[in-house]
Amino acid sequence: MARLRAFLATVISLSFALSPVMGANSTALGTVVYSDGANVGATGASVGSTVFGGDKLSTTQTGSVQVRAGAARFLLAKASIATLVDEAGTPGANLSTGSATFSTANAKAFAMHFSSAVIRANTDMPTIGQVTVLGPRELVVKSLRGSLSFTVDDDSRIVPEGAAYRVILDPTPEEEAQGPAGAGSKNPCPPIKAGRSKFIWYAIAITAVVTFFAVHAALESPDRP
Repeated sequence: MARLRAFLATVISLSFALSPVMGANSTALGTVVYSDGANVGATGASVGSTVFGGDKLSTTQTGSVQVRAGAARFLLAKASIATLVDEAGTPGANLSTGSATFSTANAKAFAMHFSSAVIRANTDMPTIGQVTVLGPRELVVKSLRGSLSFTVDDDSRIVPEGAAYRVILDPTPEEEAQGPAGAGSKNPCPPIKAGRSKFIWYAIAITAVVTFFAVHAALESPDRP
């Protein structure tokens, strides 16, 4: 009995000692600043609530949610799903469905992920980027302000301000050979192939000029972003 009591006392002591360490890993990532028809996990997202790395954000067919995370803001559009990530103190989001827009004040303020691709600001100038998922391996990347860096593994490309690209990850030989057909534009540019065919992309036109100003106003506060 004495040995059992000693064992239980040791287990309890260790649990108290480890609990602060385990709790330290769940640091706050940001704050919800706007929410309409949005959830954090299975709970409704409320303005002012704190979000953490690993939290899953989702929106209804008419909903949206906006998160302020340090020097960045993240806007998840309607019918979208994203999981927040914390990479050594750098906030980001893994977009799985729908569309999302991010605003940053510097290149290390935020990173958007989709599958093997990482999209972030290319410079420390104010930047606004938008990512839309088209399928399991397809997405559209738009730079609404500033330039973006698009990276898959060790291959990086620049998306200039005002440009948009339809990207196919891990293209099949048939997709590489199809050329500009199916690029999603009436006058698409020829595809730009990445090294070792990790992805191919097609330049497409940005027509939603009004959306640019709406997003710009929504995401930027007087002290940027």
